[in-house]
Amino acid sequence: MKSDIEIARSISMKKITEIAAETGIPEECIEQYGHYMAKVPETLIDETAVKKSRLILVTAITATKAGIGKTTVSVGLALGLNRIGKKAIVALREPSLGPCFGLKGGAAGGGYAQIMPMDKINLHFTGDFHAVTSAHNMIAALLDNYLYQHQNEGFALKEILWKRVLDVNDRSLRNIVTGLGPRTDGITRQSGFDITPASELMAILCLSSGLDDMRRRIENITLGLTFDNRPFTVKDLGVAGAITVLLKDAIHPNLVQTTEGTPAFVHGGPFANIAHGCNSLMATKMAMTFGDYVVTEAGFGADLGAEKFFNIKCRKSGLHPVLTVLVASLRGLKMHGFVSEDKIDAPDPEGLRRGFANLDRHIQNLKAFGQTVVVCFNRYASDTEEEINMVREHCMEAGVGFAVNNAYCEGGKGAEELARLVVRTIDEQPSGPLAFTYDDDRSVESKIESIAKNIYGAGSVSIGKTARNKIRMINEMGISHFPVCIAKTQYSFSQDSTKYGAPSGFNFSIKDIVINTGAEMLVAIAGDIIRMPGLPKRPQALHIDIKDGEIDGLS
Repeated sequence: MKSDIEIARSISMKKITEIAAETGIPEECIEQYGHYMAKVPETLIDETAVKKSRLILVTAITATKAGIGKTTVSVGLALGLNRIGKKAIVALREPSLGPCFGLKGGAAGGGYAQIMPMDKINLHFTGDFHAVTSAHNMIAALLDNYLYQHQNEGFALKEILWKRVLDVNDRSLRNIVTGLGPRTDGITRQSGFDITPASELMAILCLSSGLDDMRRRIENITLGLTFDNRPFTVKDLGVAGAITVLLKDAIHPNLVQTTEGTPAFVHGGPFANIAHGCNSLMATKMAMTFGDYVVTEAGFGADLGAEKFFNIKCRKSGLHPVLTVLVASLRGLKMHGFVSEDKIDAPDPEGLRRGFANLDRHIQNLKAFGQTVVVCFNRYASDTEEEINMVREHCMEAGVGFAVNNAYCEGGKGAEELARLVVRTIDEQPSGPLAFTYDDDRSVESKIESIAKNIYGAGSVSIGKTARNKIRMINEMGISHFPVCIAKTQYSFSQDSTKYGAPSGFNFSIKDIVINTGAEMLVAIAGDIIRMPGLPKRPQALHIDIKDGEIDGLS
């Protein structure tokens, strides 16, 4: 089979003006970025239409290095829905350059279920990530300048909470010292970098309801603490307007298309292991304004992306999915059944059966949110009918719908079974009201414990000294009502990336809490999770090249 980029290159795309017209968006409203990409103003969102649209969440079993294929399923489902006569739109996150050139590769789907133009989307796209990076680092530069210019007046901060960001996997930037050299080069201090998807500005971009709300949130960002324990904010710095200006174009959702010409809104890109893992609220609502069915996804497994989608994005926006699709693959299930990675393509019924524990935990968690669940089996070439039927029978016994997805090889045709199951399930048994994991008025410790025990299966929770100091600060600031966003490994329910399957009874430890007063959430750092990834021994960059003016090796 052709590579992803070869498939993408073989498909003749429609002009974005044609995609917009078919979607119902007036041509004069879009701002084109070349022939095949455009930004759409958030002012076109119609809340009445949003309430009538059917929102479908796609999530997955716990991630493995063998892959699960959640984005391919999301795109494929939208293709399948359109093939069976439904007006469907897909709303996804933007890929990050860090993993694209690092371990993971691109994030635009795969095979014949991709968003296009995949090379531009996976690389610089419309510049949103660069705008977030520039705006974030502009705040850092303005803060450092403020400290430098006012030091002779006795002004200083007891603690500086604002780091810099870069959309590159670079472990050498995790901890740095700035301001070295002569006095005119600034104040010497220890700092560091996070990756751009972990930026609070990225979360603000994705959670804002519009430009005014984004400016309000930017003003509220806490940059540090004064010696009398008062938060020092962007509003105190006096630059909220300037930072909003840097993001005034990035706030508009991006319109692109799939391999079969289905409209796709791709906007925002927080990771689900270190941030809240959902595309922008505005892109989701834009898709719901123009689509009868909207397919969206939340990053990594349901313990991360889906939990945050419900407890953070839905809680703050009022969105309510009518159905959740849980993606699983034989290879992923076998890895959670403790089959070694070099043997997962070989038949192993017992290993597969052991892996059902991970699938079942996710199903139970999603049902606890009040969601109706169907399982999408993402098919790989090495899969056998006997083992596929094992998964089908297990899902029947669990009382959840089951469908095989073959969109990677067949596009929308390979997702028709899933599309029909989704529509039938929504018509017969839509999800009930959302049941959140915790109430707003619970303590920070209680919220963390609720997620750790009820979603992850932890037996106990320990909160380190640094995190406890942050909780005291949170209580003094009066923001304990903010939802909690736990940053942890994507490879396990626990904080230990080697614990596959469905571990339980473990201790879950929180070492720090990042206070996001602009994004209005509290990021609890679990175990050894790092907000600036490193590159693997053989990064994807080794395979990317340009030949005869065409990009090669991008996946």
